[in-house]
Amino acid sequence: MKTIWKMGEKNWGLLVTALVLLLAIYWDGLSNLIVRWDRQEEYSHGYMLPVLTLYFIWQKKNEIIQSTFKPSWLGFWLALPALSIFLMGEVSALFILIHYSFVAVLLAMALSIMGWPAIKPVFVPLLLLVFAIPIPYFLEASLSANLQLLSSKLGVAFIRWCSIPVYLEGNVIDLGSYQLQVVEACSGLRYLFPLMSLGFICAYLFEAAFWKRAVLFLSTIPITLIMNSFRIGAIGVLVNSWGIEAADGFLHDFEGWVVFMACMALLFLEMMLLTQLAVKKARPLKEVFGLVAEAELPEGESKVRAISSPFIAIIVLVAIMGAIVSTVDTRNEVFPERKSFPEFPDNLADWQGKQTTMKSNVIKTLGLSDYIMTNYAKPNSMSINFYVAYYKSQRKGVSPHSPRVCIPGGGWQISEISRIDVNNSPVNRIVIKKGESVQLVYYWFQQRGRILANEYLMKWYLFKDAVFLNRTDGALVRITTAVNSMESIADADRRLAGFYQQVAPVLPEYIPN
Repeated sequence: MKTIWKMGEKNWGLLVTALVLLLAIYWDGLSNLIVRWDRQEEYSHGYMLPVLTLYFIWQKKNEIIQSTFKPSWLGFWLALPALSIFLMGEVSALFILIHYSFVAVLLAMALSIMGWPAIKPVFVPLLLLVFAIPIPYFLEASLSANLQLLSSKLGVAFIRWCSIPVYLEGNVIDLGSYQLQVVEACSGLRYLFPLMSLGFICAYLFEAAFWKRAVLFLSTIPITLIMNSFRIGAIGVLVNSWGIEAADGFLHDFEGWVVFMACMALLFLEMMLLTQLAVKKARPLKEVFGLVAEAELPEGESKVRAISSPFIAIIVLVAIMGAIVSTVDTRNEVFPERKSFPEFPDNLADWQGKQTTMKSNVIKTLGLSDYIMTNYAKPNSMSINFYVAYYKSQRKGVSPHSPRVCIPGGGWQISEISRIDVNNSPVNRIVIKKGESVQLVYYWFQQRGRILANEYLMKWYLFKDAVFLNRTDGALVRITTAVNSMESIADADRRLAGFYQQVAPVLPEYIPN
């Protein structure tokens, strides 16, 4: 007779206490997660994944009830670095660290209660939560830009295959009478993230060899790329035949929905084909897909599980981390003295500037403490737009928005990205285009005496200085110039480098070292 294990009131009480504590200290990070799900279509599937995780765990309830738990201290040693990463995320305002830390702590708690042998049935459903976590904005922008270029090339190849003359420049598809711009929304990310999540679920349910599951999951990437490129090509063909209306409004959205349904159909078709590759007699897809109902729970002797010491230790660790984070949040942050940007000089050598302002709702959205936006000009030269976004505190996600994220949102396409040194200081160099217009952009992060071009390095120093200096102030600095038809990109480079030499010595008065 098998033993039927019950949690008991004390274990349930400990579990509820642990979850309440966890939700309390991770609340800001989880709120940010929900905001991303709500605002970005590529992550809107995130709402479903926690529900599916709970459902898949519930499916294994009979197996779990009959399992003998062997609480493991490995869970405690996993929770320790996971909570340390959470602290880094809180201080550095890098939410992705908080999100991954949350999943890791959940896994650590499961290990501390159940032990590895018993956790194996629910390990993969817990990993499904990873697909609900959005990637950082600047990384998403870089991935989107690369996918746009690749999708544009493949889409144009399809148009040419249909014997339609077409010219591609960057992300602009020129059909002669019409021009189509492959914008960020057409990069394929809106298909890729949901389809990868679906592929992971299918691979989990697919009762087949590991290599078949791996092929099924990894195939979501080429399926997304090919089908998104086909969609772009199909829109080009329709526009060539029926006019620009075929690329706008409802028809555009409907085409996107049809293509995603086609991606799902290809995924299921692939699973059917992989099923037929069985060494033995092929099984029905319903059985292979894990849809056969679980047997009823047999009768057996009922016992209450013992209280897990490693789990209690994790609860104490979570409570301590909550106290540390609240202390970090409530201590008085150091705000060094500085000049405000309205005092910034309008004349820099032979450059004469005129300050402009931004709308109050934009300032509120960006969370700016102070800023300057000035157009500098001098005789016989193209003007330069000088912009600095200053934050006296970068806690809780209030931090500079990388131009890699903002530039595509303004309709500009990034054609070149590199990192260069100007006066022995690193800066990011971006060439952007919109139609016939070309601009050159330099930007860097100037924070607490450092000039940084790397976003990851900037976040590391933000964490370090928050801990040891109790400072998180800093700024994003951007200088931009247009490239006219009578000059080269090299001329624009010399112009920005020359302006940098004039503005760099003045900045420390407004961005404290």
